[in-house]
Amino acid sequence: MGPLLLLTSTLLSSWRMVEAQPSFTIKQITMAIEPGTDVRRDTNVTVKCQAVVGIFGQQALSRAYTIYKDGIVVYTKTTSSSEDLVYPLPQVRVSNTGKYKCKIEIEGKQKSSDPKKLTVTGLSSPVLRLNKDVFSEGEEVIARCTATEETGSIIFYFYEGSNELQETRVNSNQAEVKLRLSGKGSRRISCDYTVLITPDSVKSRKSNITTVSIQELPVTPVLEISPRQRIYEGDRLNISCVVGGFLYNYDGISLFLSQGTDLLSRGTTKINHSMTALAKDSGEFECRLEKGNVAKTSTKNVSVTELFSAPTLTVSPAEVFQGDNMKLTCRSANYASERLRKEEVTYTINPPGTQLVPGREVGVFSGRTLRYEFNYTCTAQAKGIVKHSKILTISPKVSVSVPKILVVGRVILGRPFQILCQSDVGSLPINYTLLKKYDFLNSTTVKQPYQQARFMVTIQKPDEINQYMCEAQNNDRRNGELSKRLNATVIVPLSEPVLTVLPDLADIAEGDNLYLICGIKGTPPVTFKWYHSGDVQPLFTTTSNKITMDYQIPSLGSKHSGTYYCEAVNIANNIVRSQLVTIDVRMALWKKGVIVASCLLVVAVLVLLCVLRFRAKRVRVDRAATSVWSARPPNAASDEESSVVSHEPDVEYTEVVHPQPVDPARVPLRKGTDTVYSELQNSPHGAADHHGFLNMLNSMVSNLISTIPVHRQVTTQIC
Repeated sequence: MGPLLLLTSTLLSSWRMVEAQPSFTIKQITMAIEPGTDVRRDTNVTVKCQAVVGIFGQQALSRAYTIYKDGIVVYTKTTSSSEDLVYPLPQVRVSNTGKYKCKIEIEGKQKSSDPKKLTVTGLSSPVLRLNKDVFSEGEEVIARCTATEETGSIIFYFYEGSNELQETRVNSNQAEVKLRLSGKGSRRISCDYTVLITPDSVKSRKSNITTVSIQELPVTPVLEISPRQRIYEGDRLNISCVVGGFLYNYDGISLFLSQGTDLLSRGTTKINHSMTALAKDSGEFECRLEKGNVAKTSTKNVSVTELFSAPTLTVSPAEVFQGDNMKLTCRSANYASERLRKEEVTYTINPPGTQLVPGREVGVFSGRTLRYEFNYTCTAQAKGIVKHSKILTISPKVSVSVPKILVVGRVILGRPFQILCQSDVGSLPINYTLLKKYDFLNSTTVKQPYQQARFMVTIQKPDEINQYMCEAQNNDRRNGELSKRLNATVIVPLSEPVLTVLPDLADIAEGDNLYLICGIKGTPPVTFKWYHSGDVQPLFTTTSNKITMDYQIPSLGSKHSGTYYCEAVNIANNIVRSQLVTIDVRMALWKKGVIVASCLLVVAVLVLLCVLRFRAKRVRVDRAATSVWSARPPNAASDEESSVVSHEPDVEYTEVVHPQPVDPARVPLRKGTDTVYSELQNSPHGAADHHGFLNMLNSMVSNLISTIPVHRQVTTQIC
């Protein structure tokens, strides 16, 4: 049973799922406009909506159709029929022009057709009707314009001749308006209309022309003003404004009395107005009658003579400073002498409580200026007429303070620099004067807040800087304020550079410490540089607040010989160079001692050699006298020669050439060169070794003598 129940449940579920799935499909929907999309008015037009729907079985579906015109729903219908939806438009009008679209919806599924535009042409001629043909001036005209059988949103226009009088928008085919026509005579009235369609509009032809006759209003305004003679300030003016003429009905009539833009009074048929004449009332008065849109006026000019002119308030002096005495004068310049005496006019200062005291003279007030800006006015009064002056603003100036004097930038001796004079307090303009030892040099006036008083000067001595002062003045009635003396650091450009060498040039030897001392005149700090000739880069650079600096070269050697100089520069930025100093590093004293000792040793050796040579020569001479120069037998001479020679030492002669001595006074004068023959013997017993040693020693002495020219003469003489 279990498997059978499970199979039955599965089949039922599948059947329900099939039942739940849609059993139709909307294939397409189309829309047609018949007899066409472009038609004339009064044509019967049909909009057809045809939907192709695929249905499973014989199921009846509920179809909801919607017709749109320019995106707005104009028709809806729900049906279960599969027939096409028909939307009739009988006797179409221009207002039916627009884009149409059809939509179908079945059980939540929907589909729309493509839009199509219907264009309808042709408008009916408008018809104008007026409530009557003859009107009085200002009377309303009721006009009605009808667009026969037209529908939609329509704007109607009404014209007098070619001038548009009025327009109105309605959603019907007729409009009624009230027109007000001015002036007498005939008027030609017409109308037309415009049908609004999205996004355009279509205008009709003009309507019939209706002629109306307008009769002039038989009434006019009448203006009367008294007195009619010359009017003075203070006189009473009586003005009347009435309706002149006759009307059976005065309804809708209004009177207005005005002076310029000021409306004095209003009424229906009569206005009476009374006022005190003032000079400002001179001008045109107007009486105006209005009925509907009809207006008639009557005007008259009135001239009011001043009893006295408006006062003028002045201050003296023209420029006042805080706390100074001032005088305010309030005066009326003109008087009507035939009506008023000058003494009848009284003056007061406003506002009261300003601590200004009336003076002996009428209209004059005295007091001290305030420390801040203040507004004053004055009032003149006579025979009930009160007049006020214009506002006088008194801005008391501030006296200039003691000016400060300072320099702009650096002060370099011999170069132009600027001196600035400035007061912290004081009203502009301020005149600044530069003084030197109280003598005038130059002056300038500062008129704007951003301006500065600057003076260009040049000094040749440092103490001149304290001779400058400046004076500030902005009040001609007071002496100016004098500043302190100018105090500033004066930079003296560098000059007279000198390079000093320690130790003295004649005492400089190898191994010494050399000091190059660079000294200048000018204002520190100073940057010193030492140079060795041939080098682009300085040996040493340093900045000091002293005017003398040294550079040490320790353990001098021959490579330090050469030319040296130093350069210096300060804030004045003028580079100065010392003289050239040539350094010759001499040989060290101990080296000289070694050379002298060497020479003395050589001399001693030479003396010893000469002594040995002299003794050897004497021995050879003695033996020669015995063996060589003795008488021998003739035969024995040749036979025994070899034996004699072999038993006696050999004699060799060496020629030494000496150049002439340097000092002829110390050595006897000889011609040419001196030839010295050195005779060397060979001893029979070990004589060969002694003879070779002497030859070698003699050669060494000769070479040594040739290398030491300073002592050669002495050695030669000794030998």
